[in-house]
Parts: sequence; structure tokens; C-alpha cells
Amino acid sequence: MQEARPAALPPIRSPTCRNNGAAGELPYVMTPKGRTILITGSTDGVGRRVALRLGAAGAKVLVHGRNHKRGQQVINEIAKTGNNTAMFYAADFAALDGVRDLVAAIGRDHGRLDILINNAGLGSASGGRQRRVSADGHELRFAVNYLAGFTLTRLLLPLIYASAPARIVNVASAGQQAIDFDDVMLTRQYSGARAYMQSKLAQVMFTFDLAREVAGSGVTVNALHPATYMDTTMVRESGTSPISTVDQGADAILHLALADELADQAGLYYTGTHPSRAQPQAYDQHARARLRALSYALSGLPDPTV
Repeated sequence: MQEARPAALPPIRSPTCRNNGAAGELPYVMTPKGRTILITGSTDGVGRRVALRLGAAGAKVLVHGRNHKRGQQVINEIAKTGNNTAMFYAADFAALDGVRDLVAAIGRDHGRLDILINNAGLGSASGGRQRRVSADGHELRFAVNYLAGFTLTRLLLPLIYASAPARIVNVASAGQQAIDFDDVMLTRQYSGARAYMQSKLAQVMFTFDLAREVAGSGVTVNALHPATYMDTTMVRESGTSPISTVDQGADAILHLALADELADQAGLYYTGTHPSRAQPQAYDQHARARLRALSYALSGLPDPTV
């Protein structure tokens, strides 16, 4: 079955402005038209649907994925709506060099980045159930689902700051498991499900940490579980029957990216379009500090707290 054209997709409603732009106030009106928005993992699944809906609403969508053909298909679908500004960037998040190359390309081609949606990831069954490592030697799901997004966000942060008001949305999952800091790379007791769940919790922990750092800058960062078992390749590969649509997941992601009531709210975790609670370790400042130090060490980025 062919996917519906963007014109038939659910519309994005423009949020209502909460202030009048008076002196000293940021004009938080996150309408998508004209915004530059990077969506990682947007050649398939819910990321693709978010890209199509934002493109149809007039955003300059920066599509990311590994497959050039699928990336061009997304660009072509957006172009059918009359929006010819979308661009595709190929990058393999299983290698941190791929992340760095993507950052360099975004910086070269764009003077602003209004919204970053970290959506790329591997499911618990993607690529088989055996333990695999990234090009940098890190457990693959931790590398792709978390460390790549951490590195991408840290490197793009100056551009995002310069574009404020701006937003960062981390697409996590309700499937979360506490990180064992004595065996983060799961060399002793590996399972795809465990690897996936700890990588998703790491995303939420990073969200809470970064929210404190960017406070007062006009940049917000929040995380969410978009929907349960969406009809995506990731879910089908796991052998699970879908129970949610990709549009339900897209609605939740777009809510964090655009909703005006979240203009000055950061460090939140949502399930769908409602505030929720993450796994308890996400609220442990000591655990977050350990993850932060580890992330800087593994990414090769300088830790400003040291």
C-alpha cells in the first residue's frame, strides 16, 4: 500500500501566542513555516511522517538517514506540496565520524537551526539479536540511540543557541531500564531489549541534564515516548503487532516541537501528549553525572565541568 501524499496528512495547527512580543520577552510562536528543522532518522517510520507533515506546513526540513533513495523520496513528497526547501543529509550514526560530518554539513549549509528532533534509533531486534558494536567499539544500541544524539546535540548547540527561541526534542521510549555503570556496554549479560531500554533511559537522563544547562537561553529540551508499538519497521522487526499509528506518534512529537504552552518548559518527559514519569534513575543526579562524564569521554568532546 502506498503512503498517503502529504496533502492528505493531518494538518499542523498553529499554536496561539502566549505573549505579545513586548520588550524583554521572547516571541514564542512556534509555527513551522519558515523554520529550519532537523529530524534524524526521518526516511522511515514516525520520523518520516513528522518530516512530511512539517514539510507540508512550510518548514525547511532537513531529512536525515542512511539510504539516499529513501531520503530523496521524502524530499520528493515534500516538494509535491509546493515546498522545495527540504534537503537530505546521509549519515551513519553507527560511527561518530558520521555524526561529526553531519554537523559540519549543517553548519556549512544553514545559518540557523530552530528545532532539532533526535529520532534516529535501533529497536531491540534491529540487525539481529546478537551483541554488536559500533565503528568506535561501543555497544551498538547505546551508540546509535544515545551517544550519536548526545554528540550531535552538543556539537549543534551553538547554532541552536544562536537561533533561540529554539527547541530540542528527544524521542525516547517508555521501555527504560536502569544503567549498570559497571557494565554499560553489556559485555556480560547482553540482550537486545536491555540494550534498547538502557539507551532510551540515557536519552531521558541527558534531556534532564541539558535542560538545566540551557535554562534561560530561549532553548528548551524535552523527551517523550511518542506512542506504544507504532506501525513502523522497528516494531514489525521485533515481531510485535502494532497497536498505534505513526500519526499518533507524530502528533506527540509535533506537540513537543511546536506547542506554545511548552515555550518556556524544559526538562519534561511526556507519554504521548501528556506529562509522565520516567524510570527512577532518570531523577538520580549522581547517576546523571556518571552518564554525563562517560558520554563526554566516549564522544571525545571536552567536558566543561572538568
